[in-house]
Amino acid sequence: MSEAGKRTLLLEQGGPSYFSTGGRARPGWLNGTELSRVDVPGLYKSIFSNNDGNLTCPPEIVNSYQGCTVGGSTAINAGLFFQPPASDWDRYFPVGWKNADMQSAIQKVRTKQSSTDNPSQDGKRYLQSGYEAAKQWLVDGAGFKEVGLNNEPESHSKSKVFGHPIYNYEGGQRSGPVKTYLQSALQRENFSFMTGARVLRVTRDLDTATGVEVQNNDGAAGETTEYCVKERGRIILSAGAMLSPQLLMWSGIGDAETLIRISSLGLVKTPSQDWINNTAVGDKVFDNPNTFIELFSESISSYNYNYSDPVPEDRDLYLQSRSGPYSFASQTSAFWDFIEQGEDLVGVQGTIDSSGAMDYTENGTITLNVYGTSGLRSFGRVGLDTNGIALPTSNFYADKRDAQAVATFIHDIFAALPPTLSPLNIARNSTLEQLTTWVSSASPYTMGNVQHWSSSCRLESCVDTDAKVIGMKNLFVVDASISAPLTTNPVMGTMIIAERAVERILALV
Repeated sequence: MSEAGKRTLLLEQGGPSYFSTGGRARPGWLNGTELSRVDVPGLYKSIFSNNDGNLTCPPEIVNSYQGCTVGGSTAINAGLFFQPPASDWDRYFPVGWKNADMQSAIQKVRTKQSSTDNPSQDGKRYLQSGYEAAKQWLVDGAGFKEVGLNNEPESHSKSKVFGHPIYNYEGGQRSGPVKTYLQSALQRENFSFMTGARVLRVTRDLDTATGVEVQNNDGAAGETTEYCVKERGRIILSAGAMLSPQLLMWSGIGDAETLIRISSLGLVKTPSQDWINNTAVGDKVFDNPNTFIELFSESISSYNYNYSDPVPEDRDLYLQSRSGPYSFASQTSAFWDFIEQGEDLVGVQGTIDSSGAMDYTENGTITLNVYGTSGLRSFGRVGLDTNGIALPTSNFYADKRDAQAVATFIHDIFAALPPTLSPLNIARNSTLEQLTTWVSSASPYTMGNVQHWSSSCRLESCVDTDAKVIGMKNLFVVDASISAPLTTNPVMGTMIIAERAVERILALV
């Protein structure tokens, strides 16, 4: 964020997402190109399975899956880009953040960030056998409506809608904030950018943030540098739902018991009399509980993306024209519904992949991921381990109503399963009670994290409605920490939240 006559310095924990490890951050078939593996949408799963790029944070930084490269997690995820429904803003956000208030921010994001539901540059859709099977099941059988998932007006309700996934790609390659917002910022004369700069804590004089203490990758072990802000300067933390609370706690802002414990490690340099006791720092962290359902049909052709040795035809199609299966991340469809529980609504999202998983990988198998989303009541907390490093707890289904909501969604759509589509790891005739027990019992297919962490420094408790840390004059948090759980994958919603926060911060005197 820059204003006329003022300078902005962006300090980035990670480094570039390509060529950062002697050229190892891509498979051999990309040699001779300008592409890294994160540029190729179809290679996104390799980020999880091929540890050769230093793209994620090591445990000495955070005890959770998080991107530690320029752009953070948006630089390495699947790139799913769904607009949250109006009901999210109206039900779960404070005054000033309702749907009517968010329209300017929504339009800014939609204008700035490219997205598409048909990323292959030859205009063809690939791997559609799973999509057609899902459409027969959900649209023809279960009453869902096939729509453009970010189009007006039907999709914005995210109620019984089905369609092709939206990706934040451009030209058959990954896009996202690094390719859009960062590139615009780099053109500004008053903007500076530093990579490999680990911010440790905010330095402050009582309720005024005076700077940040930074450990540079190229510095000596234990050596730090303080970057100070000028009078009336502002500091914005955007380290994510794990690290932003950690930064606050290391800055003497958080739960008193935690501050006492980590101060003995030398991590809090603010005098104890100047600590700000706020138990909302790190509280109510959220991640979507994930359930894998493996489905089989003889009409489906599964597709497995290969990191180092893709099908030659598909490899050449991508390299020559940015087309084919490698032009998207593997999801072939997405859909939503809401489950009513009294006056509450619980959002549930499904995405269908192009292949099976774990014990079910034969041809004809696809994976349905079911996420519990908005309106869930089970939260965890971002604590700090014995070394003072962020350690989240998921606490999935602590409130049994949440498991019942997800199970109801599955039970409802299973009632419309055609005989040609068979669930492999849970019986199609499972009762609601059996499904509730299954989704809330730990297994390789249930109660999984999807690393959509949010909500750990919420509006009106950890920060005020201007995203300013409560008790501070010029310290802000602008990332998924301040968001309530959203109905959709969080990337687009978090970008909208950031745009709205910037509007409010710039309006401050």
